Amino acid sequence: MGGATVAASSVEGETPQQQAKRMDWFSKAKLGIFIHWGPYSTGRTSESWAFHNGHVTLEDYMKQADEFTAANYDPEYWAQLIKDSGARYTVITTKHHDGFALWDTKAGDVSAVKSSPARRDVLGPFADAVRKQGLKLGFYYSLIDWPREDYTDIYRAGPKKYEIKDDPKRWQHFLDFNDAQMKELATKWNPDLWWFDGDWEHSAEEWKSPQIVAKLHSYNPDVIVNSRIQGYGDYMTPELGVPVGRPESKWWETCMTINDSWGYRTEDHNYKSSSTLLRMLVDCISLGGNLLLDIGPKADGTIPEEEVKVLKDLGRWTKKHAEAIYDTRAGIPAGHVHAYTSLNQAGDILYLYLPYRPNESVEVKGLKSRVKKVRVVGTDKELSWNQYNDISWSQVPGVYYINVPDEVLDPEITVLALELEEPVKLYTGEGQVMTFNDNEAAPVSTANEAE
Repeated sequence: MGGATVAASSVEGETPQQQAKRMDWFSKAKLGIFIHWGPYSTGRTSESWAFHNGHVTLEDYMKQADEFTAANYDPEYWAQLIKDSGARYTVITTKHHDGFALWDTKAGDVSAVKSSPARRDVLGPFADAVRKQGLKLGFYYSLIDWPREDYTDIYRAGPKKYEIKDDPKRWQHFLDFNDAQMKELATKWNPDLWWFDGDWEHSAEEWKSPQIVAKLHSYNPDVIVNSRIQGYGDYMTPELGVPVGRPESKWWETCMTINDSWGYRTEDHNYKSSSTLLRMLVDCISLGGNLLLDIGPKADGTIPEEEVKVLKDLGRWTKKHAEAIYDTRAGIPAGHVHAYTSLNQAGDILYLYLPYRPNESVEVKGLKSRVKKVRVVGTDKELSWNQYNDISWSQVPGVYYINVPDEVLDPEITVLALELEEPVKLYTGEGQVMTFNDNEAAPVSTANEAE
């Protein structure tokens, strides 16, 4: 699905400074937990796409709701597990493209209350538990609702139910339905973030995207909106892959599955290792973004053991390295060091994330700001280093070689903090060559500098 282009601000008349203040918690969060839960959580089909793509009939897909019992659902445990993982926010699917709502919606007829043996609102208790843990609450909301008769599409390969231009009243009826559900969610639980999906099937004009965002801000002026509302949001959401280069959007997050599926699938055992996911996390941090890691609880509300283990493993690492996670900004360009990097807000601490075991030392080149101390984050260890070729007449700085003994290595990713004498300054040139005039050597500079 990917992330859409982001407008300057989702709030009309908002200054860049005001937007930055509103986005402050999101920019510092770094890790969030995504939750896909619904009738598909029986584990037999994918979420919504199973009937949309014709893999099963709509009737057979929706019959899975008969097994959505939530019998072992423990929202306090969910929220505690998310908190302990080191995540600062969570996003839950209030309603996917199948129209199955997790709360007692009065606007529609398909919900956990009316259409499953759970017979209760399962969203509210989770929202309450999340707030008790001090986490930010995000609501995923699908703009599309394929099974509804007043929505335009249902099957990927099938014909449309109708064209908007031929039946604008029918389309407006659907928009009113969406508006009513969003109002319920906003006024009951006041989410900190709206995570929209499904915008690709219609234009911003057809969705009335600006009006939707304006209304959400009327409920909560500080709310954050993702980009999947045809660009009328605050941040981009690249999916299932950490960007190679930093996205154009100032704020962004990569949403990532913990195995190969969004919702629980009985046959999907291809779980990513904790080490792999930690690499993805520090990759996002180094590029100035967040990782939104997805879990898929079962229909009875239990979370698979493999997912619990990953969240606990993340928690061990994030607790130890909190300094180098939450209040950081994007690191230095690639090429200066073989590691992921980030900077503190002042720019005078350079963090190196080492997902490997150095043979002897870690090389850092092009660093014009002098290093005054190197320490291992999460420990009381300080490291020694050597600097070579720091020549007085050259604009090219010497190369640092930081000694990293085995005994200071973290089992997953070791983090070093390079404390600098000034905010980071970099040399990014091609080196310096010597020319000879009248048998005398004179340096010729090709230096470029960056801060």
